[in-house]
Amino acid sequence: MIPEDLKYTKSHEWIRVEGDIAVVGITHHAQHELGDIVFVELPEVGDEFETEDECATIESVKAASDIYCPVSGKVVEVNENLEDAPETINNSPYEDGWLFKVEMTDSSQLGALMTAEEYNEEISD
Repeated sequence: MIPEDLKYTKSHEWIRVEGDIAVVGITHHAQHELGDIVFVELPEVGDEFETEDECATIESVKAASDIYCPVSGKVVEVNENLEDAPETINNSPYEDGWLFKVEMTDSSQLGALMTAEEYNEEISD
């Protein structure tokens, strides 16, 4: 259930690299732990973040959870579909439920992220 082609953070974000663009979302494990997602507050296009900056919030019936930017860069797109359908994250966390896209300023930061195997070990502890 953990896609092999993505990178992962300890705070349960995933990242898919498309050239110098990083697509960011939360993992299946994270959405499962949160429960039914009812609201998403996304960053604005043009916002700039450093690695591990708080950049979004997801609210579920259980709790609110901060989302952290896995790499430094500028937000170039947000998933506007989530405004009307935040539950998309529950239904499709790795495809339709992506959160935002960041133009990376330092792709070497990708080396600090976990592989699917490492993330699986992290959540199995």
